Amino acid sequence: MQNQLEQKVNTIINLDYTEDDKIWLKSSKTLRKLIGISGMLLPIILIAITFLFFDLARPIESISHYYYTRAGSVFTVILSMIAIFLIVYSGKKSIDFYISTIAGICALFVVFFPTGNLSSICCDTLKAYSVTYIEGNASAGFREDFHLVSAGLFLLLLAYMSFFLFTKSNKSPELQGRKKRLRNKIYKGCAILIVASLIVIGLGFLKVIPAHVYNANQLTFWMETLAVESFGFAWLIKGEGLFKDDTEYLVANESPD
Repeated sequence: MQNQLEQKVNTIINLDYTEDDKIWLKSSKTLRKLIGISGMLLPIILIAITFLFFDLARPIESISHYYYTRAGSVFTVILSMIAIFLIVYSGKKSIDFYISTIAGICALFVVFFPTGNLSSICCDTLKAYSVTYIEGNASAGFREDFHLVSAGLFLLLLAYMSFFLFTKSNKSPELQGRKKRLRNKIYKGCAILIVASLIVIGLGFLKVIPAHVYNANQLTFWMETLAVESFGFAWLIKGEGLFKDDTEYLVANESPD
């Protein structure tokens, strides 16, 4: 029973001991699943930390602002992992590599150039959960602007991959399997959700959405969460974590879509 369970787990994570001197993470499918799972877990873990350890009734301003809390290490590690996975991802065509690499670099910039402070002063007793404070200097404005541009570009590139690259197939639409057609709908839906989330954030930034409405509903955090969950779900599916082609279809065709 234990051997069967171990074999099943090894198959799921593509762990293969039949080849000597090979590293585990050599499969694109495994890499895609790791990117997807990491992305989907990030907001969930941060929300859990908020409720369990910060004694707050709702999340803070944005996902990026967790950098300044005791959850900063969680934010930094997970986002850095996603960045590295994206950089080493090659995909099937060179455009996959270039787009994912640029997205990964943008994710690293999000970490290296943090957003604005949670509090206007150091050691703010009204925000005890804020444990990090960056002293203001001449580069503070640039840092925050560069952070916003990097975060936006990171998500836009992932939306592009989901809508245009993940939906590609070596078969014409009428010859694609039922699951491939379903996956394509999900990829496009995830991309649309990412772009829609960024539009809402942009409307809030431009004050098209009244500030009191935008801030009262934590729209930055929830839109970022929607975008990150959408990109993570798309990558999880691309890694065949869900909605894999049916066995009968794979047998009848030389290669999956």
